[in-house]
Amino acid sequence: MRGGSIAVVGGSIAGCAAALAASRGGAERITVLERADDRLRDRGVGIALQSDRYDELREAGYVAPEMPWAPLTRRLWSVRDGEAEHGRVVGEQPFPFRAYSWGSLWSELRRRVPGDVVHRSGAVVTGVEPDADGVTLRLADGHEERFDIVIGADGYRSVVREAMFPGADAAYAGYIGWRGTSSDVADLPSDGEDAHNIVFPGGHCMIYRIPDGRGGHRLNWVLYTAPPEADGLHPDLRTPTSLPPGRLNSELTERLRALVADNFPPYWASRVLRTPAETTFIQPIYDLEVPHYTSGRMVLVGDAASVARPHIGGGSVKALQDATALEAAWKAGSSWKEVLERYDAGRGPVGAAMVALARRMGDAQVENTPDWTAMDQAGFDAWWQRQNSGSDRRSGFGGHSMKAG
Repeated sequence: MRGGSIAVVGGSIAGCAAALAASRGGAERITVLERADDRLRDRGVGIALQSDRYDELREAGYVAPEMPWAPLTRRLWSVRDGEAEHGRVVGEQPFPFRAYSWGSLWSELRRRVPGDVVHRSGAVVTGVEPDADGVTLRLADGHEERFDIVIGADGYRSVVREAMFPGADAAYAGYIGWRGTSSDVADLPSDGEDAHNIVFPGGHCMIYRIPDGRGGHRLNWVLYTAPPEADGLHPDLRTPTSLPPGRLNSELTERLRALVADNFPPYWASRVLRTPAETTFIQPIYDLEVPHYTSGRMVLVGDAASVARPHIGGGSVKALQDATALEAAWKAGSSWKEVLERYDAGRGPVGAAMVALARRMGDAQVENTPDWTAMDQAGFDAWWQRQNSGSDRRSGFGGHSMKAG
């Protein structure tokens, strides 16, 4: 299917990948509308790509070896054990992942989008009006423009999704991720190639090294736990939101710091507690599924389509895979209808499977944690297997394999 005018709403990783997919599919005119400005490149949080998924995406041309990354080889699950500096390891797993900084991965992907794709920063889409053979977008400045296809890559608060499926909002999972990055990477165990999960009753914290985009590294961590049920500690998280450093409630922050001091091995407690406040933020955890990835001339990719809790380690993988699937459907279809039907049939079931697996992992790792102090490697292996039981054999921790069979 060649030609056509395409709008991509959202210019983050999913949006850049979708623009690349549309260009490779043969779209004639592509416009990316991003509500933020160039500060997107400053997002320093970590993401990780499972090595097999990376290989698939590299073959498809969406990632490349020159994108800055840090190797991860093993994941250690550790519990506090008195004053033992690093705690006690209750479980060890192979962990063939590549760690990236969100901002540097986005910058490299953005650089690969062809120069004839138009990017508009500060473009806030306030209305999406579909008709029989196109979609009109209304912007905050009053401007309106009509496109043959509109791709919603605008995250879990997607205005495109709301036009497709009114009321299909992300649902708060009941807990949060407290995230932070710091330059505190000296003397990390195993030369920084291990990912560390610090476990405690009611949650865990994942800690690993990421590239800083300047040839060095930063320490990236995210702590998952339910916030205290007390008045004034946090806003109504049932409405999709995020809390940047300037809006963090000081009492909530102190509760989280106390949790770290009480439950983390001394070495890891000091690493988290030394993180500068200005590089920490709260990420409420949500679930999201949609009936279809397409409707009329509208398409969803990335978190606009489905949100799986981060425990699955596959969010960015899924966004990039959505783009590869969209490109393949574009090249195979002979009409817009056929393109969109092919894409929906291929990606809808994958999104649902990933959301279901991530819910199971969230239940086991945050909502109903085991007695970590009584666990050994054999007990850990059995516990991990229960989380993954019943999964599609092509899906698991790290995302979904796009290879057949």
